[in-house]
Amino acid sequence: MTRLIHLNGPPGIGKSTLARRYVDEHPGVLDCDIDVLRSLIGGWQQDFGRAGALIRPAALALVEAYLREGRDVVLPQLLMDPGQVTRFEAAATRAGAAFVERILMDTAAASVERFHRRGVAGPADSWHAQAREIVAAEGGDELLRAYHSGLERLLVLRPEAVVVTSIEGEIDRTYDSLVASLA
Repeated sequence: MTRLIHLNGPPGIGKSTLARRYVDEHPGVLDCDIDVLRSLIGGWQQDFGRAGALIRPAALALVEAYLREGRDVVLPQLLMDPGQVTRFEAAATRAGAAFVERILMDTAAASVERFHRRGVAGPADSWHAQAREIVAAEGGDELLRAYHSGLERLLVLRPEAVVVTSIEGEIDRTYDSLVASLA
């Protein structure tokens, strides 16, 4: 059965990295990275949040259309609002696909530290600078801890979601755990 694989988790936990690797190893799978899509909206650097709100309906349509073609989609996106998760789940259902939830997690403290190190030592995605600015403006480390707590609350509401421990510096081990959880 075709699957929409939602990789959820706090910022900097490795969602995009793992999604890219997954599609590299699974030809035909679409990496529907909403952060990449939002960077296609004019003015995204000045209003990252608005660009995300504008692109999300297009991403939903893209996901559903691709699933209808009988191909899997991986969606690396932080979604804490159960209503937003449900919108993507409904798109999968309408397309006759399974909705598979994986939440990449580390401890709250480690997640905060990982966010601050993201893109510093290695390659950075184009939106990392905007994400850092947004986090700083909206509460800094407290906001990052709130993301972690929000995901823990989401897990209670979404019992089918499976936690995959994201091990910093251990991309291969984390990836192997993710793939094993999808088998």
